[in-house]
Amino acid sequence: MSAVLDSPLAALEAERRLFNPVFKGPTGVAGRYGFRGELALKFAPQFADEARPPEILAEQVMLVAESGTPTLPFLCCYLLSFGYLPLLVEALGDALAADGKYFLFCNNIDLSKRYTVPYGGATFQVLPIDEATAYNELLDLLYIERNDLKKLDTGARLDRIYDTARGYSERFPEMSFEEGLERMGPVRNPNENRPV
Repeated sequence: MSAVLDSPLAALEAERRLFNPVFKGPTGVAGRYGFRGELALKFAPQFADEARPPEILAEQVMLVAESGTPTLPFLCCYLLSFGYLPLLVEALGDALAADGKYFLFCNNIDLSKRYTVPYGGATFQVLPIDEATAYNELLDLLYIERNDLKKLDTGARLDRIYDTARGYSERFPEMSFEEGLERMGPVRNPNENRPV
């Protein structure tokens, strides 16, 4: 991962926020790096030298960083609750850009609604999700054919998704974070109905 020392991924790596990577490294475009996996938003208290998993994660994360650029131009992830947005913004800190393309799929917003939410100096496209994956939902949103990606490796897929997302300009009805808190539904237990 030393190749990403001059990108925002370096700070996230140093803070041990990059979890369970499916992909982490250079994409097919020179100077571009990608990550797919989970992002730690809130760490559990640690006692002595024990390692505990994070209390709260952003899941199904896809992000892209450019060498020599201090901000992340692209992020897509799944949040169990819309209320985790401040934790996400805090975790990413100065890596968020005012012109970044950021897509959040949240489990506890109305399935018929989509919102544009300005927060922390960035703008997030907030969309509902139920049973699908953030990856599949984003492909549908960007009109990317799955068959076009089948022969590509993970890095090249990230490039294709990011390059398409850069041209995405649709804005949904604007909503403040505070309004979103009032409108969001309850946070479901992700472990319910699982066999013991």
